[in-house]
Amino acid sequence: MTLTDEAENVREALNQFEDFQHVFLATMEGDQPRVRPVTLVFLDKKFWITTGTWSAKVKQIQKNPKVEFSMIFKEGNNDCCIRAAGRAEIIRNKETKAKLAKHCGFFAEHWKSVDDPDYTVLKINPAEITIVKPDKTTHMKI
Repeated sequence: MTLTDEAENVREALNQFEDFQHVFLATMEGDQPRVRPVTLVFLDKKFWITTGTWSAKVKQIQKNPKVEFSMIFKEGNNDCCIRAAGRAEIIRNKETKAKLAKHCGFFAEHWKSVDDPDYTVLKINPAEITIVKPDKTTHMKI
């Protein structure tokens, strides 16, 4: 695969993401994977999750930042999937947290303010992305 092919594959993967989508996020609790649905925010070509500070996923990420998320999408009549594996980072920067809060219309349903101690932002930094379609699977390192 050439660099041009790789760049095109990454562009194809990123084009599947909207501002908000439901994905399944996997974290590790000891040696046991834990998967749950979350809202993935795609903003500034980066992946974010807003969540409660005391959630199990935050505790698990503090111990082991390796994560993977999976998203189903349609291409014509076909069900396809994107999987992204990498590391989660807990964001403490107030400016970034405020930008996400402003972007997320659902923010006020969950938190009082950006300073709410139960408001946590996770940045997901993928190291690899896999696109699975009926006719081919494309795996790329980022």
